[in-house]
Amino acid sequence: MRRAKPFEPMPDLLLELFSEEIPARMQAQAADDLKRLVTEALAEKGLSCEGAAAFATPRRLALHVAGLPARQPDLREEKKGPRVGSPEAAVQGFLKSAGLASLAEAKIEVDPKKKTEFYLAVVERKGQPTLDVLAEILPAVIKRFPWPKSMRWGAASVSPEALRWVRPLHAIIATFGPETEDPEIVPFSVGGIEASDVTFGHRFMAPGPIKVRRFDDYAPALEKAKVVLDPTRRRDIILHDLRDLAFAQGLELIEDAALLEEVSGLVEWPVVLTGEFDAVFLDIPPEVIRATIRANQKCFVLNDAESGKLANQFALVANIDAPDGGAAIAAGNARVVRARLSDAKFFWETDLKVRLEDRLQKLEAVTFHEKLGTQRERVRRLEALARLIAPQVGADPELAARAALLAKADLPSEMVGEFPELQGLMGRYYAAAQGEAPEVAEAIGDHYKPQGPGDRIPAAPVTIAVALADKIDILAGFWAIDEKPTGSKDPYALRRAALGVVAIVLENRLRLRLLDILALHKKIVDDDLRKLHLERARGGGGDSAAMTGQVGPDTVPADLLGFFADRLKVYLRERGARHDLIDAVFALPGQDDLTLILRRVEALGAFLSAEDGANLLGGYRRAANILRAEEKKFGAEEAASYELPFSPASLREPEELALANVLDPKGAEPRWSAAIRDEDFEAAMKALAQLRAPVDAFFEKVTVNAPDPALRLNRLRLLAELRRAVNGVADFSLIAG
Repeated sequence: MRRAKPFEPMPDLLLELFSEEIPARMQAQAADDLKRLVTEALAEKGLSCEGAAAFATPRRLALHVAGLPARQPDLREEKKGPRVGSPEAAVQGFLKSAGLASLAEAKIEVDPKKKTEFYLAVVERKGQPTLDVLAEILPAVIKRFPWPKSMRWGAASVSPEALRWVRPLHAIIATFGPETEDPEIVPFSVGGIEASDVTFGHRFMAPGPIKVRRFDDYAPALEKAKVVLDPTRRRDIILHDLRDLAFAQGLELIEDAALLEEVSGLVEWPVVLTGEFDAVFLDIPPEVIRATIRANQKCFVLNDAESGKLANQFALVANIDAPDGGAAIAAGNARVVRARLSDAKFFWETDLKVRLEDRLQKLEAVTFHEKLGTQRERVRRLEALARLIAPQVGADPELAARAALLAKADLPSEMVGEFPELQGLMGRYYAAAQGEAPEVAEAIGDHYKPQGPGDRIPAAPVTIAVALADKIDILAGFWAIDEKPTGSKDPYALRRAALGVVAIVLENRLRLRLLDILALHKKIVDDDLRKLHLERARGGGGDSAAMTGQVGPDTVPADLLGFFADRLKVYLRERGARHDLIDAVFALPGQDDLTLILRRVEALGAFLSAEDGANLLGGYRRAANILRAEEKKFGAEEAASYELPFSPASLREPEELALANVLDPKGAEPRWSAAIRDEDFEAAMKALAQLRAPVDAFFEKVTVNAPDPALRLNRLRLLAELRRAVNGVADFSLIAG
């Protein structure tokens, strides 16, 4: 490619696709897709750029590609053909593929290896002007643009070949050229729309056409026409103005990143205003007010700066500088907010008239999963499991069972029916209102937590018992019916549930045996389904998969434990732990106590980061490699003999005697084994460090493959004992580095 000289500015591409409103949720991905598709298509044509940036507003996608060459590089390609004297068909095929008229245009070369002559075509192609390349690739990008949903419109929409776009496309800007010259319009059309250098400003405040040359004047021209092109800048403007307006009125903004993202995709010229609703609505739970205002009007709620309580005011983002300063817009939003809050108040007061336990009957008609029964049947499992988990986490079993019984009772409530995201939270309010114990109300409200990396982790014992029961029931149930996550698909959020269990256990330093809990759950499920089967059999019911009397094979607990291991790796890796150390500890038998695993991993990591640990790992690998080589060389029968005890009486060298003494001090249990049994992992690692010096000395002074077969075998058994001893702490063969 010809390089431009410093005083020769390279051309830029400006592309804008102007349409009706693009849904806010699609804008960011669409901008990324536009940038990716165009730059990839340019790269395929041998055209690289200095940089590219994409932008989105509700009515346009824009792309600026900087520093493109004026034309493609010339190509010179050598195509090897058949040997001289080949059949005519092979020769003609070569001429056609190389674009040659006859063999006179080919060269003859000699293959130095085969000492034969062959034809060679030198194909030279001059690069096209980049303008022509753009005219080819841009229509293709637009026609195959990957919108999640798209439409056809107008008279041409009857044709299946008609352009599909997210909303009707009205105009296309496509200009190309250096900053020192007037750019050229890229000559193409799509769907009857000719590319041009004309766009349009704000729909209401500056709807007229705007002629632009390149990106440097395009963005400022839009700004003058009341369009903020950059979505990041729109977000910053909105957030800054929301904070300032709230502060000026003695209020505090309750920030909402997801709502801010959505609102910035609804406006091209953000104008922040405030509205007001009747103070009587403040008797409704604040989360309900926030959900109502957020869901229905895309507005932000505000707190009183002095009391910290919710204020009867809200903030909204308009898309216009209104002549009255936005008074009519604010009043219109306030009318809608008041109507919606009236509905919410009605739902709230209606729900308070029905006790939670009286709602449980409605859960009989709500299917949790066709193979796992109804929500009511699931509640029975949660109640039984929470009661069993409670003593292990320091909770009152009766309170835990009560909370589990009522945990899902808000699902048929009016409020949760309107705002499903408030499930659990509304149950807490209803439980408190009907006089349930505070621990029960808190557990109902928080038993879904944590639902993500930044979510609060339950710490109250009753809440922990119910939260664990909820997540373990989901995991074990879906595991039993073979509905496991596959690849990126996880429709039942099982990865999140397992991470929730890991987080609750580790953050609270709980000592739980997961295999025992999973076995208890399986017994509860099997007993529950067996009773259900008998009841339905007496009543002449069907024979669905949910009535087999047993759910899932006995291998479910062990299989699910491996899934917990994977989630534990994810959880600890985010906190800087090494996944190979987790593998090394999990490889030991009976590792289902997550807190104990964490302690072992932490102690092992500290040990291996020290010189003694690193050197012992090297010695272990040397021993393992020797054993592996000998096992491969002499077969399985001799390999099995290595696992027999070594004979201390047959040891000769001081170094092998020293190693044997540390591994088996006069028949006593090694100190690291005793420390591990006592769960003192730091002491175990210190004791294990005693192996470092004798292992180093052994490999420096002792020849393992001695001429004497009996001596060789005994030394191999000594190394096998070393491997076994070290692997009793963790499987060192799985440790990287």
